[in-house]
Amino acid sequence: MTLFIREEAKDDLLSRGFSRRQMMRAAMMVGGAAATAFAYGPEFANAQEETSAKIQIGLNECWAPPFAPGLKAAAAVSSQSNRYSPHDEHSALVKAISQVENIPADHISTWPGSNPALARSVVAFCSPAKGLVLADPSYETPQRAATWLGAPMKKVPLKSDYSHDVRAMLAADPKAGLYYVCSPNNPTGTMTPMADIEWLVDNKPEGAVVVIDEAYIHWTPGFPDNTATHLARAGKDVLVMRTFSKIFGMAGMRVGYYMARPDIIKKLEMYDDGFLSFQLPVPSAACATASITEASLIARRRQELIATRTMVEDRLTKRKFKIIGPSQANMLMIDWKTKTSKEMQAAFRARGVEIARTFPAWPTVSRITIGSKADMEGFFTALEKIESA
Repeated sequence: MTLFIREEAKDDLLSRGFSRRQMMRAAMMVGGAAATAFAYGPEFANAQEETSAKIQIGLNECWAPPFAPGLKAAAAVSSQSNRYSPHDEHSALVKAISQVENIPADHISTWPGSNPALARSVVAFCSPAKGLVLADPSYETPQRAATWLGAPMKKVPLKSDYSHDVRAMLAADPKAGLYYVCSPNNPTGTMTPMADIEWLVDNKPEGAVVVIDEAYIHWTPGFPDNTATHLARAGKDVLVMRTFSKIFGMAGMRVGYYMARPDIIKKLEMYDDGFLSFQLPVPSAACATASITEASLIARRRQELIATRTMVEDRLTKRKFKIIGPSQANMLMIDWKTKTSKEMQAAFRARGVEIARTFPAWPTVSRITIGSKADMEGFFTALEKIESA
């Protein structure tokens, strides 16, 4: 099984204290059967159930399709997909990202979505002696990877304002290998102040890396002035993760990227010599390239989201529901108080509405994705029926 990874990678894992069994599991994560599960992450496990629902607001997908320029670019190159790279689409995408993010091309690595890179970061920077630290609740892919790998893990509750408690995270494990910050956080949609993230980067142990997952950053009113790109540009020990699955409406097209120093990128790509980084379907890469520069379309979709989310928040508040927040992403968390999230998920599903899975830290709280205005009207219709049942 260890033949799935290069000799250099085997030596690296052994030098960091991994057992043969753990090394086998690492090999599976980067190139075996387990890689597929980690590539799609926890959301994908629920996707098959959601497809039967009339209103799908459980997976934080965008309610709208890819932007028109992206669809046009994808359609134009689809007829040439008999070639692996008709027009060097991968390089074109990296160049577009470089221009938009104002970061050198050698600081960019593309991936099929963000989940493979998140899981790979745990392999690259955690070990039996250097663990993972993350907030609770937060996105699960890193913790699933650490559990699979057998790396130590510390979960730290969010602060009262639902931001990451970075000082408590550092105190929980001052010798960790990886600190994971999701901002806006999934499932809460809340932001962690950049000053806090910068503090963690400046005070973490030497050799550790801070992963800053910005999957939802395009939804925030402060974008693009509130991103962590400057930390990667400055050569800090960070991985800044992005995806086209959210505001770009490309969840099914599997495109993502991260920004980091070239040596950090090399560490993540060492296990397969960068093979996975290039595994983007040609139409998907073309769609992403044409979409990332559409600042006006991004802003328009963001404003539509904010208007619908505000409407939902207002109506829930009038009905005396507690909302976790404030959310700056395409999701809200609702505390049902007297009902568990599992009970509410089943009740909504029975009425043709799919909301998110349970988050163990908050058993009476459900996450809902903000969909179209029609989607949310359907959500409230179902809620009224549930309340009157």
